[in-house]
Amino acid sequence: MAHFVLEYSDNIDSDILDLQQLLATLHSCARNTGIFPLKGIRSRAYACRHYRIADGNPNHMFVHLAVLIGAGRRDEDKMLVAKTLFAVYEDHFAACFERRGVALSFELRELEPVLKFNRNNIQDFLEEQA
Repeated sequence: MAHFVLEYSDNIDSDILDLQQLLATLHSCARNTGIFPLKGIRSRAYACRHYRIADGNPNHMFVHLAVLIGAGRRDEDKMLVAKTLFAVYEDHFAACFERRGVALSFELRELEPVLKFNRNNIQDFLEEQA
């Protein structure tokens, strides 16, 4: 399980945000680590209409990426994943830092074992089998 949850200020042009490219790259990187099965990688993104950043300058932007993973992975693996994903994420928005105020944040959270139920048959419909 690797779930990407992206929140961002709605003042980012869609060509800069390029959500499908960013999410595709994050999925690819997560899969290439060998730690996450393809069927468990998911992403979602939410534009925030109501926000205030620092001094309220409407040109400032923010993007926050939370990566949720299942419990039980080694600390070294979690660190490798976090560094790899952050590098992709940071690179995606690098040009923005030259033109405007940017608040870019990232967190990787390991979910504590809890009572959890899910049903997933995605593997039956994948074009490329993992």
